[in-house]
Amino acid sequence: MKNIVLFLLLGFVAVFVSCNNQPQNVGTELASPVSVESVVLQSISQFINTSGTAKSASEVVLSTEMAGKYHIVNNPQTGRPFKIGDRVSQGQVIVRLEDEEYVNNIGLESVRLNLEITEDEYNKQQSLFEKGGVTQYQVRNAEISKLNAQKNYHAAIINLAKMDVKAPFDGVIADLPYYTEGTITPSNTQVVTLMNYSKIFMEINLPEKNIADVNIGQQALITSYTLVNDTLRGVITELSPMISTETRTFKGTLEINNPDLKLRPGMFVKADIINAQKDSTIVISKDIIMSSNRGKYVFVVGGNNTAEQRMISIGLQNEDNVEVTEGLNRNDQLIINGYQTLRNRSKVTIVL
Repeated sequence: MKNIVLFLLLGFVAVFVSCNNQPQNVGTELASPVSVESVVLQSISQFINTSGTAKSASEVVLSTEMAGKYHIVNNPQTGRPFKIGDRVSQGQVIVRLEDEEYVNNIGLESVRLNLEITEDEYNKQQSLFEKGGVTQYQVRNAEISKLNAQKNYHAAIINLAKMDVKAPFDGVIADLPYYTEGTITPSNTQVVTLMNYSKIFMEINLPEKNIADVNIGQQALITSYTLVNDTLRGVITELSPMISTETRTFKGTLEINNPDLKLRPGMFVKADIINAQKDSTIVISKDIIMSSNRGKYVFVVGGNNTAEQRMISIGLQNEDNVEVTEGLNRNDQLIINGYQTLRNRSKVTIVL
């Protein structure tokens, strides 16, 4: 009996000592540091993404129409011969050929004088006819002579113009093959490549599933992988109604305004076709959205500096952001950093 009493007494003492040795901070929770931002209304666009190669809206390779001594004309803007990269205006002469024998055979001055003579003769015959001095037949013959002289003069002008290689539109010299100055260049020799890329177009191929989501006139945001900080505007100008049986895609064309010539022909570019957009709606970053078997959620700062889990519904979305249609309110303090380890009702402290 004494042994049983002694055993119980020792057990009571052990329990008492153990209870007195427990840490004093049991049940307390450290606050997790978080960063927040206030929920505000923003705009968001939803895109269909595609890519392709930029092409100049106008491009031509100019060749000589006749043989002659090759000369590059001076650029009036620089005072030196034209070179690759120079801008030219429509009708401006870039390369000039010389052939004295050819010019002499045309005989422009004599052709011009003959035109003046026939015009004077026609006017004289017309005046005499009105006074009864000549017949209608004589007037007609004078008119035929005048018309033939006009035709010969215009033909001479056209033939002389073949000695000049002119720009058919405003553009930039993209290629200018080297030929020794003053040497004979045969006819049909390619001497200038000219481009106008103030407007760019790109051919696109879109998945079959998007055929109801795109229309002619739809806007697109254009970026280049080499010019990541510049965004240009484009518009869909053509759409094929046919689906390829091999690729299950359909073709289209985007026209891109490129007034500063930042986008160059041949560049590989990305096009984000805007197929939906909203203004004044709640928009958050995709990165802070978490998922569970109940759905998608984020954390906001609630009462008593605790993290409040909010289940959300989303609407429009793009590569970076989503629209929140349910679950968040304007001016909520949305946790954007430090949310990864939080639980509902976790203690938080807001840091910058």
